[in-house]
Amino acid sequence: MKKRRFWLAYFHILWILSFGVFIGSCSQTDNKKAPKKTVVVYVSEDQVFSEPILKDFEKETGILVKAVFDTEEAKSTGVMNRLLAEKANPQADVYWANEPIRAQVLKEKGVAAPYVSKNAEGIPNVFKDSKGYWTGFSARARVLIVNSKVTNPPNSIFDLVSPRWKGKVVIANPLFGTTTAHMAALFTVLGDEKAKKFMEDMKANQVVISTSNGESADFVASGKYAFSLVDSDDAVNRMRQKRPVRMIYPDQEDNGLGCFIVPNVVVLIKGAPHPDEAKRLIDYLLSKEVERKLAFADCAQIPLHQGVEMPKELLPLDKIKVMQVDYAKVAQKMLEIQPFLKEWAGLK
Repeated sequence: MKKRRFWLAYFHILWILSFGVFIGSCSQTDNKKAPKKTVVVYVSEDQVFSEPILKDFEKETGILVKAVFDTEEAKSTGVMNRLLAEKANPQADVYWANEPIRAQVLKEKGVAAPYVSKNAEGIPNVFKDSKGYWTGFSARARVLIVNSKVTNPPNSIFDLVSPRWKGKVVIANPLFGTTTAHMAALFTVLGDEKAKKFMEDMKANQVVISTSNGESADFVASGKYAFSLVDSDDAVNRMRQKRPVRMIYPDQEDNGLGCFIVPNVVVLIKGAPHPDEAKRLIDYLLSKEVERKLAFADCAQIPLHQGVEMPKELLPLDKIKVMQVDYAKVAQKMLEIQPFLKEWAGLK
């Protein structure tokens, strides 16, 4: 009888252990099948700079990032047009734009959703949509890159129309990229009449048109032209390469126009498939640590938060006289002046 109880107890214990192993294995299988948290981001910032940041976010959060990057040829419009086309059936959660103008267009077209991140605190209001539809971070400045051999260098964008520099200046095509945004900003600040005259005076002063800010910077570094109007990262990169150039923040006098600032911008997409993960990515991009990383990267971007460590080649934002613009008005003006810009560039 005792033997029988012993064996019954023995088999009972075996059954319990076996059942536990079975449950454990099922649990492990279920965990393996559990979908990994994901966020989809469309990106117009250069992939070489944005991808490492997104990889760091993956490592820190465990959230899988599926990124769609703009091509150089699309000049920031490719993913924006895709977002517009997908409005009725959103595929993206977040848009990382390399300037605020197209983010404003997405707001006006009903593609963006409001979200005020905790990390937006401390970023100047001029670089944020007042209702949270987009928030800026890590900026480029529109600066003058000047060949080191030039004496008595220019210090204003209005030097582009000075007779002294006739035929000695190059700028990127104003139909594309940040040059378009800069021209649109001038229209909002100077008014249509004065801005059109400025552009006509550039043509009369034989300002040369290049394909990009990078090409303009290389032309200046080679000595082919005296100076150009480019993004600060183009100037800093050539300085780090020990090319014979210097960078000048334009119009810094008390009565000067100020330097046009072009921040990166992050947008929450309306109807985002993964809204919680989207907000975590937005919080991450707006952090001081990401601004520090982008400052020391080759893109050499200026933090919008105060007190963020940055390389010696850059001035902190509070040391720069900034052109006072309303980015919503700049976005509207950029659309309005397209016919004029095409005519000016000889495409109409």
